[in-house]
Amino acid sequence: MTEAAMERTQDNPIFESDFVIEMVRQMRAVDTYGTYDNWPAARILEPFVLTREKKREIPVIGDPDEITLSRVKAFYNAIAALIEKECGLMAVPMLNLTHEGFGRAIITVGKLVVMDRTLRDVHRFGYDSLSRMKDDADKLLSVALEIIGEHSDVAGM
Repeated sequence: MTEAAMERTQDNPIFESDFVIEMVRQMRAVDTYGTYDNWPAARILEPFVLTREKKREIPVIGDPDEITLSRVKAFYNAIAALIEKECGLMAVPMLNLTHEGFGRAIITVGKLVVMDRTLRDVHRFGYDSLSRMKDDADKLLSVALEIIGEHSDVAGM
């Protein structure tokens, strides 16, 4: 069984992690028609997994559609929600994207910028696996929490 096939099963411990639970919550929040209500977490998060073969199929030049943009927003909203959960201060994600899929994602806590990431080729946004996505989010979360710890006076403003 391939890694991708193993991750689609619900008994995988990654589906019990705080990040994956929050990602599912964020994706269900943007689902205005209730399509995801009866879907398992693996199916909801499946579009985030883009293997190299899938990425090659997507043209290099392209504009991101609304569904892709909502996935990018859900990813950074989930990180912001986890920051809030950990430190108890409101974290605000801000995305600025051009119609071509370039831009920036920033998360602020108080007057403090705790995460700043340049985004490129958003129409190809995805990870090789859910575990890679979770690892990336965990890195962003730990750096943000470290910055908040070092500058708690600014974060509390």
